[in-house]
Amino acid sequence: MRLILTLFVFLSSFSVAAPPNVVFILADDLGFSDVGCYGGEIKTPHLDSLAENGLRFTQFYNTARCWPTRGALMTGFYAQQVHRDRLPSGSGGGRGRRQEWARLLPDFLKPAGYRSYHSGKWHIDGKVLDAGFDRSYDTRNQGNFFSAKGNMLDDQPVAVPEDESGFYSTTATADHAIECLKDHAKNHAGKPFFHYVPFIAPHFPLHALPEDIEKYRDKYLAGWEAMREARFKRQKEMGITKTALSALERDLGPPYAFPDAIEKLGPGEVTRPLPWSELTEEQRRFQATKMAIHAAMVDRMDQEIGRIIGQIKAMGQFENTVIFFASDNGASAEIMVRNGGHDPKAPPGSEATYLCLGPGFSSACNTPHRRHKTWVHEGGTSTPLIVHWPAGIKAKGELRSTPGHVIDIVPTVLELAGIEKPKEWKGEPIPEAPGKSLVPALKEDVAISRESIWWLHEGHRAVRVGDLKLVAAEGDPWELYDLKTDRAEQNNLAAKMPEKVKELEKVWQAQTDEFTELVKKTLPKQPKGKAKRKKGNPKK
Repeated sequence: MRLILTLFVFLSSFSVAAPPNVVFILADDLGFSDVGCYGGEIKTPHLDSLAENGLRFTQFYNTARCWPTRGALMTGFYAQQVHRDRLPSGSGGGRGRRQEWARLLPDFLKPAGYRSYHSGKWHIDGKVLDAGFDRSYDTRNQGNFFSAKGNMLDDQPVAVPEDESGFYSTTATADHAIECLKDHAKNHAGKPFFHYVPFIAPHFPLHALPEDIEKYRDKYLAGWEAMREARFKRQKEMGITKTALSALERDLGPPYAFPDAIEKLGPGEVTRPLPWSELTEEQRRFQATKMAIHAAMVDRMDQEIGRIIGQIKAMGQFENTVIFFASDNGASAEIMVRNGGHDPKAPPGSEATYLCLGPGFSSACNTPHRRHKTWVHEGGTSTPLIVHWPAGIKAKGELRSTPGHVIDIVPTVLELAGIEKPKEWKGEPIPEAPGKSLVPALKEDVAISRESIWWLHEGHRAVRVGDLKLVAAEGDPWELYDLKTDRAEQNNLAAKMPEKVKELEKVWQAQTDEFTELVKKTLPKQPKGKAKRKKGNPKK
């Protein structure tokens, strides 16, 4: 009875008659300014339309890396709390297993009648269907966009013909999503649905369809400085940013060094965001081509999102479907060669090539912010959040400066669905999650009450309290920024405000200590006689 009353009161406040459907679309390695409605020149009409008829958050955060973001997004906890990223004690990480109580969102939606679907990248521990999803297409082959080999359908290997052709991962992800939606309309029309659509695009390798690459082939020959300036100008006009543009850090290269890869990629590769004027003609063409492929991947993702939206409209569910769009981290400065290797003679962007964006155009994709994926400066952690819901959001094209984080998505969706999260799971108490519902911000641009937003990844650490952010790269001293006037993190206030540095450092440490104590209580017991696995160093 209490659940029914809560649902009735909530839905009445939004003037909708039924629990909303929810679609969460996640890009991979997408920069803050890559889509048109955040200042980009890449053609993204479908995402732009969602923004024009919904909301854009300008201060939405992730964990700076793919798998921690996904764990946090689906649980409402920081990844370190649920063994999905490392703490200073060394526990957790990409191979960590969540506690039994660290359930994913579908498990909490199911009792309210929701059916849940997954189409795309997983990168969360455990099987998809065991996490509460009813159907899944897991694109595990993340090293080749042109092959389904290694992918899983409902947790079973996909049968791939020897003469496989015509496959492209981004399109296949949308195909599966549309198939699930059609089946839902046919067999489960009376139930609401939750659909999680995490595309791999535009993550490396830079693989795109030739017709999409052709749209952008010569688009970026003016260089990354020109691209940054143009995007920044549009962002200022849109009101996306009100502070300065970050300076290019010409001595900061990829987060991990792979000298063999640089040799394989040839003389066109550049490992630093040097002034465009200092590059050779060969380097300029090579770099511009890589950015063209990145743009083509984003363009194609938007096209496929358009097809998914078309299916939702065909079902008559568009008005009462909440659509979220975000990215797992900022654009990537990584440069490497993996999987099938790289053939320098093959057409760039084709199956035989393995290209990565690199620090020059990654900096431009993260405009106006500083640094890249893996770092917890704004360039690594701040990415778009678009929210569209015709039946529930009256605002059209408005901006929200409300700071948010992927840990906020679970409580937001549960509140939208009128669901009260249980206090325990199978008799085991569920610790209080740090995520906060963003529902108040869907109505107006208001701050969400919280103590802090916290980060830690590979030694990079940060904490945001109000508008102040304390941040440090691994091995570096703390830096302090006032994000209200300096989102680009250019004016370090640490020397001028040492007491504030100490105050925020205590907040960061208290959070870290709290998470460490939680994890100590829930670590799986080490089998007798089995040595503990040593922490690896991906930088070597």
